[in-house]
Amino acid sequence: MADMYNNLWKLLIDKKLKRTNLVSGAGISTSALAKMGKNQYVSLEVINKICQYLNVDIKDIVTLR
Repeated sequence: MADMYNNLWKLLIDKKLKRTNLVSGAGISTSALAKMGKNQYVSLEVINKICQYLNVDIKDIVTLR
């Protein structure tokens, strides 16, 4: 349960991006990012924006519980 978004955090490191880059680049809110940091639910709209910004599939950033 604690690793739901670990792939996303690793991907950001690999791309040398900060979480603030994700907020501004993907157009998501800081509250959505905070929820992800706590492995809480965020909408598929948020996930889709992140996938488009990073040019990846959902499976590349989200691990199902």
